[in-house]
Amino acid sequence: MIQSFSKFKPSALLKPTQDTPFHIDYEWWERQDRDLRVYLRTHLCDEHRELFETHQDTEDIDWIDEDTGQVTSVDGLQHILRIHCSLQPGYVDARTPLVDAVFRVFLANNNKPLTPAELSARIKRPSNMILKVLAGHRVHMGLRPYIENAGDA
Repeated sequence: MIQSFSKFKPSALLKPTQDTPFHIDYEWWERQDRDLRVYLRTHLCDEHRELFETHQDTEDIDWIDEDTGQVTSVDGLQHILRIHCSLQPGYVDARTPLVDAVFRVFLANNNKPLTPAELSARIKRPSNMILKVLAGHRVHMGLRPYIENAGDA
């Protein structure tokens, strides 16, 4: 009987709360056969939107995590979003749709998991509203609960 649940990821079996951290699940994009890069382009600032308009692909670059020192290969587009676009005035404001605002926070913070309360402090929206959207039956743009060591489960 337990094996019948093995097809579900742990995050699909828990009911998120205000203390549940969320993140961008990049594997969700692959499983849904959706093009993350198309969505990422919508988050570029005006300067980089124009610059990347003629670029179909960007190459991966080496990125050093400031907290751990770990070097990973990252997409150049995500790097530009993180180090430049996310720092521009109005990148996240009251007019930014909630899902886009949350997604942009995760782009800016290198996808470090955050709870609805932490997200609320950054996007100035009620944490209960954030939880309701992120914990619903529909997954919005890969925003899902973060399960530490989910690969070990």
